[in-house]
Amino acid sequence: MDIKTTIVNTLHAALADELDHDQINELLEVPKSSKLGDYAFPTFVLAKTRHQAPQQIAQALVAELDHAPYEKIEANGAYVNFFLDKGEFAEATLADIFNEGDHYGDATLGENGNVPIDMSSPNIAKPMSMGHLRSTVIGNALANIYAKIGYHPIKINYLGDWGTQFGKLIVAYHKWGSEAEIKADPISNLLKYYVRFHAEAEKDPELDDEGRAWFKKLEDGDPEATHLWEWFRRLSLAEFQKIYDRLGIQFDSFNGEAYYNDKMDPIVDDLKAKNLLQPSRGAQIVDLTDENLTPALIKRSDGATLYITRDLAAATDRYHQFHFAKSLYVVGNEQTEHFKQLKAVLKKMGDDWADDIIHVPFGLITKDGKKLSTRKGNVVLLEKVLDEAVDLAKQQIAAKNPDLPNADQVAHQVGVGAVIFHDLKNDRLDSFDFSLAEVVRFEGETGPYVQYSNARAQSILRKAGHHADRQGNLTIDDPAAWDTIKFLAEFPATVLRAAREYEPSVIAKYALRLSKTFNKYYANSKILVADDQLNARLALVEATSQVLQQALALLGVQAPEEM
Repeated sequence: MDIKTTIVNTLHAALADELDHDQINELLEVPKSSKLGDYAFPTFVLAKTRHQAPQQIAQALVAELDHAPYEKIEANGAYVNFFLDKGEFAEATLADIFNEGDHYGDATLGENGNVPIDMSSPNIAKPMSMGHLRSTVIGNALANIYAKIGYHPIKINYLGDWGTQFGKLIVAYHKWGSEAEIKADPISNLLKYYVRFHAEAEKDPELDDEGRAWFKKLEDGDPEATHLWEWFRRLSLAEFQKIYDRLGIQFDSFNGEAYYNDKMDPIVDDLKAKNLLQPSRGAQIVDLTDENLTPALIKRSDGATLYITRDLAAATDRYHQFHFAKSLYVVGNEQTEHFKQLKAVLKKMGDDWADDIIHVPFGLITKDGKKLSTRKGNVVLLEKVLDEAVDLAKQQIAAKNPDLPNADQVAHQVGVGAVIFHDLKNDRLDSFDFSLAEVVRFEGETGPYVQYSNARAQSILRKAGHHADRQGNLTIDDPAAWDTIKFLAEFPATVLRAAREYEPSVIAKYALRLSKTFNKYYANSKILVADDQLNARLALVEATSQVLQQALALLGVQAPEEM
């Protein structure tokens, strides 16, 4: 049981008639100085019901509480301050981490329930840009976090491999492309054709009609259109895979939009049978007025299906295939209305499992304050960013540690890790402007700083020449070590919070705080002194390294032992 839960239970035993566990948990604070205790409970909220001043309530409450698990509990003004039994707590925490190893922080909450995660989802025939990074790394981190608490994540790369844009691309290829160019550099040239198409279509609107006509041929199974589409898709996947390999991310499914082409008619038929489809200006809609939503457009006036039609088919297929406990969609914030519509239509169809569909939205990555756009050619290629990040890491490693073995491998781990960590340390819903120079630094709130903290811990263990004896003394009374021990104890609760909030930044921020407290401890304490607490100090160093590695692994970031 983590520290906070213990304190919540202690308080609840005295406050059961006034506050529940969740309310107490929300009210608990961490004092600015450990001299004021490790946790503090404000009593202001009890003033109305108890008809007393908060200071009086604090004094009375201290007398009502069980003091056994703590060094002391005392009233300070309107607060009840809890001081943990440091020696006992440190020993128990280190013992837990050693005994559980890589399973420290694991939970069985998920009971092996399936959690499909719709993530990454680039459009074929277009390059992967920084705009695709967020869905990819947030989805991957959530998969790791949910696996740790007992779920079975299923990572689905819902490729954008269908739609009118492929008709436009076929037109562009016929007019300006060549097989030799495509073979030489598939994605760059397909992007060039796509951007040129939109530039030319502004002057000649009939091009759009040609694009729609070719997409209709593709829908009807035209051999030439199908051949070109399959070729573009195959080349795109090969290019995407190179980037996924660099990021260390694997998928369980690449079923994209095209996979659901033959699964939409049953959905439309079901909507008709349930009298949910209504005509509107020649199109077919589901009226969602009672949900305060705009109508869901199921079929256009020309009979073409839309994105929501495919998503209804995909959601239904995933439910029948996986019987999921939750189904996550890691998709940008601008699609919030779409997912509200999707769930509302499914609910109207009688599919109550729609309540288990969770849209996990996120903000934008901008460049120089501008939104990235493939159509306008304003795109920052993810592959180029990773190349530059690795080069920057290589330069810093050469300056700091020129004799480092496997310097190229470490530079890859640091450079790629820096890009992933920078994305994930930001609150998911926040947008941010990307600056590579800020990302690949060994100081400050960066991935390399956390990696370096772990490498420093590993260096101390190498200098010691041995690991801590797990059966030896684990009692440590150095006040400088206390913040690090408290943070180590909070890791299991941090994992649960990240899962509950669908928020990988909770893990990233935890890793930064743990790194800071450990580095402060390292700066103020002599660790390798041969005295009766040497084993406990080595245990603390080893435990810190172990938890930092776990935190980084949950984020999809590697942890080199030397930097």
